[in-house]
Amino acid sequence: MDRTLSSFIRALRAAGAEVSTGEAIDAARVLAMIGYGDKSELKTAFSLVLAKTLPEKAIHDRVFDLFFSAPATADATSSPDPDDDSATDKAGASEVEQLMSLVRGAGGGNADQLMAEIAQAAESAGVDDIRFPSQIPYYVRQTMQQMGIAPLEARLRDLLLSPSPQTHQEATDLAAARDALQRHVRVRVDQRFQLFGKPATESFLSDVAVNRALGRMGSADLERMKIAVARMAKRLATKHSRRRRITSRGKLDLRGTLRANASHDFIPFNLVLKYKRRDKPRIVAICDVSASVSQQAHFLLLFLYALRDTITDLSTFAFSSQLYDIAAPLDTLPFDDAMAFILQEYGSGSTDYGQAFADLADRHWDLIDRRTTVLILGDGRSNQTDPRLDLFREMSERAKRVIWLCPEPPGRWGTGDSCMLQYRTFATHVSHCTSAVDIERAIDEALEAYV
Repeated sequence: MDRTLSSFIRALRAAGAEVSTGEAIDAARVLAMIGYGDKSELKTAFSLVLAKTLPEKAIHDRVFDLFFSAPATADATSSPDPDDDSATDKAGASEVEQLMSLVRGAGGGNADQLMAEIAQAAESAGVDDIRFPSQIPYYVRQTMQQMGIAPLEARLRDLLLSPSPQTHQEATDLAAARDALQRHVRVRVDQRFQLFGKPATESFLSDVAVNRALGRMGSADLERMKIAVARMAKRLATKHSRRRRITSRGKLDLRGTLRANASHDFIPFNLVLKYKRRDKPRIVAICDVSASVSQQAHFLLLFLYALRDTITDLSTFAFSSQLYDIAAPLDTLPFDDAMAFILQEYGSGSTDYGQAFADLADRHWDLIDRRTTVLILGDGRSNQTDPRLDLFREMSERAKRVIWLCPEPPGRWGTGDSCMLQYRTFATHVSHCTSAVDIERAIDEALEAYV
């Protein structure tokens, strides 16, 4: 595949577009027909084969413009980065004059030649492997070395070591040429960082954030987590929709096939398949939204909110003392507004798990049957009220599974007003849940039961 196209597809994937191998092959065919001459036509054609959704089209258009637009030449008045390295090789005057001429041409007729030289040198320096902002000065230096800056710097060093009125102007010109080149190279390296380094940095920070305790997140982490959770939810949706397609194909029923082909001397002209009955995911989520666990409840509901197309039979409830159906705010408001409403309206009471289970039994017990997975998030601390283990046990017997996510570590279960050890007796699975990865794992496990 064309090297430029491969690099472009890599930039698209880094930015979040899921470009498949087949789509990459289609893009190569488009490129063979159109070429790089008409960028507008190429952009339109690539968007048709490389972008499957509106969000991916937005990513494609942004990355295309950045990738295929030559970076503007640097402002001649900007200050160069400090650079203490100097070359030791000395070159003849003709080589120095050639490099100076190339740099001086950035504002005139040789600008395109200079940009092409910088692009080629940056590629040779491996600039597309950049990952962090701190690497920018390194790649600027490597690119300049690939361009042959060493003779100019060697000459400049000699002039500075032996100053004289005759050499002052030449030294000034050489320093200006070096600094101008450095500014133009910096622009190119910055562009490649935006394409390859910044997405890699964000991916690294997201990996850190999704494994961090949800209760310790700052505002910057929360914004990053929304994007990360959306991607995690999309990954779960893709995984389980694929598994359902695979399992829906049926397996060969050998006895049924033989019976159906008895009149053909048992030659299997007609195959008989047997299908395993599969229930669609049916989940009842019950979230403690009191202050001590509200952050974890926020992200569990964010996951479920992002999975609405996959979990079509979803009921969501919140409580601190009394239980409330929160489907309406989640369905009608932007998620952040819905959570603010839920926490304000339902998160200020004194926590009472027994009352929440009683409300569920009185008004929503019919939602729980052998097809239902009940997903509970809470610390199990019920302020010395009746935990209603009788109702929790009945719920467990009615449901397909009961999965409890507890933000507190197991060492604190059963201490003080915690009823977790009692609830654990009847739950299908209880796990310590502190991070987004823990929530993802729990939802994955819940959906596994429906394959």
